[in-house]
This record gives sequence, C-alpha cells and structure tokens, in this order.
Amino acid sequence: MAFLLASERSPAAAFSPNLVRFLPEWFAQARAKRARRVTLIRLLELEDFRLDDLGLCRQDIVAAMNCSRPEVALSAARLQRARAWLRP
Repeated sequence: MAFLLASERSPAAAFSPNLVRFLPEWFAQARAKRARRVTLIRLLELEDFRLDDLGLCRQDIVAAMNCSRPEVALSAARLQRARAWLRP
C-alpha cells in the first residue's frame, strides 16, 4: 500500500468518467480512424501511374497504414520523392 502526501493526488482521482463528454469524443475518434483506413485502402486500389502523379508508391501507403499518424508519413514520403525528382 502506498502512502500519499497531502499535496499529492491519487491517479484514480485524476480520471473522472463523464460519459456525456467521453462518448462523443470516442465516436469522433473512431470515425476519424475509420475514414483514414478507408482512404488508405482506396489509395492502394489506384493504378501505379495515378499514385505516381500523387508522388506516392504502394510502399509509402503500406508504411503509412502501420503509423499512428498516416497523414504525416504520406506527406514526408511525397516530400522526399519531390526532392529526389528536383535534384539534377
């Protein structure tokens, strides 16, 4: 058993389950994750020349699917490809 000082707050006190606020946030996050997943799957269905027009390849999309922030991973891949294309 741990003893707390008077100035410390227990971890259980830091969490206040307010379902009115928690549920809409959870649904919004779940909806956003699903939208990202559907978008990445649809990107994988594109032809190679269309992906090339976007500055992406299939490996970039697969790598983005495994990231927590796929939009950042795709932007970085596009930037890297653009820099490689512009080099003489």
